Amino acid sequence: MSETDKPPVFVEIWTDGSCKKNPGPGGYGAYFLCKGKTSSIFGGHSHVTNNQMEMFAAITALEHLKYPCHVKIYSDSQYVINGITQWIHGWVKKGWQTVDGPVKNRWLWKRLMKAKNRHIKVEWQWVRGHAGNKFNEEADGLANQGTTGIIKGELSDCDVFMGQEEDENSDYLLFS
Repeated sequence: MSETDKPPVFVEIWTDGSCKKNPGPGGYGAYFLCKGKTSSIFGGHSHVTNNQMEMFAAITALEHLKYPCHVKIYSDSQYVINGITQWIHGWVKKGWQTVDGPVKNRWLWKRLMKAKNRHIKVEWQWVRGHAGNKFNEEADGLANQGTTGIIKGELSDCDVFMGQEEDENSDYLLFS
């Protein structure tokens, strides 16, 4: 079935990043909810900042969806939420420059914008971290799994592990 044959689906995603030392080894995680079914991914990098992992969680989650969807991303990172909904417009207009010089993490912001633009609609919602939100805690646990995997040498940079998917949603939650 081609992308145009698929009806748009609503997918909710909770993302999180973590970093031991800053910069240092870090991890990212994303927890997906689609049609009542869940899936998850996580991975890590050996030398990153927390902000980079927060961004990478959102990027990887959006890139992970096989077809254009209506997506709502929840993140406890105000850096990600404000950056993609407010600041990015000015950065683009000013050639990716700020008063202090080039935009930090410019390559990740560009990748996030490209991943976002693949989808029908992407909504962004800030959630308070470590405040008992079940799905945000899942994403936090996945990000920490990624960080731990890097520290223990169980993961190499850019590894992404997929959690359980249900057959009904696998066309949307997996790469082609």
